[in-house]
Amino acid sequence: MILQRTFGLMFGLLICFTHQCFRKAVAQELPVNLRTENLVAWCIVPFDATKRGPEARAKMLQELGLKKLAYDWREEHVPTWDAELNALQGAGVELTAFWCSSSLEPSKHPGNIRILEFLKKNEVRTQLWFMLPTGALDRIEDPKERLTAASNAVRDLAQAAAELDCSIGLYNHGDWPGKPSTLIAIMQELKDLKNVGLVYNFHHAHEDLAEFPEALKSMSPYLMCLNLNGMTVGGPKILPLAEGKLDQKILQWILDVNYQGPIGILDHRNELDARESLQQNLNGLQRVWKQLQSK
Repeated sequence: MILQRTFGLMFGLLICFTHQCFRKAVAQELPVNLRTENLVAWCIVPFDATKRGPEARAKMLQELGLKKLAYDWREEHVPTWDAELNALQGAGVELTAFWCSSSLEPSKHPGNIRILEFLKKNEVRTQLWFMLPTGALDRIEDPKERLTAASNAVRDLAQAAAELDCSIGLYNHGDWPGKPSTLIAIMQELKDLKNVGLVYNFHHAHEDLAEFPEALKSMSPYLMCLNLNGMTVGGPKILPLAEGKLDQKILQWILDVNYQGPIGILDHRNELDARESLQQNLNGLQRVWKQLQSK
């Protein structure tokens, strides 16, 4: 009887210990949307100090293990759009998003017309990241009229994108159009549309940090992508991940709201090779995760 009780106690302790180890292993596992192959590379085309072309850029992403690209461009890149798409497809990299020109009538803007025609010609289904024009909206003094104008601009592009089975990601870039409260109000105005959401960039969020983490919770139902950056109150606009004083907090906020959508990492540093800046952020993200887990 004593041996049976002793054996039962030891077996129970073993089960408990195994369960605790399993829970610890699960807790330390990197979330799916933070794994390298699921991260979105952003701000790497015009900011790359090496000035890579389409094939070299696709190869770099492939070698880093990144399989998603949000494509930002300047006029000089327009002739290489076809080459960019072919290179990405050849390297197994998804064109996750395409940067759009800012306008209150975006579907009539020449830059956006070119993008829509390019996507239609190549049968590409993607996100269109769209930034509202601050100057034009600032000239509208009445708050209700300003909100209506902003919402109508997003609706205009969303309707054009819907014909291509594409979606619109409203992109924060500071000032009134980029405030979380403004973004949420616009989403509520457009709740009848199924192809609109938010792309939130922490490198454009320094002035809005006092609103967090509540702002992230309110935005989370609309988020299509969340672009990370090293963040310090009053600090530089661009910092590598793990070098910001708020980086652990921000990652915890993301976990707290259970955001499971796409997450982007940046280059956005003209003085660096894009490979170097992306690798810094990949390494930094791992460091922040391990620091968070150690607590």
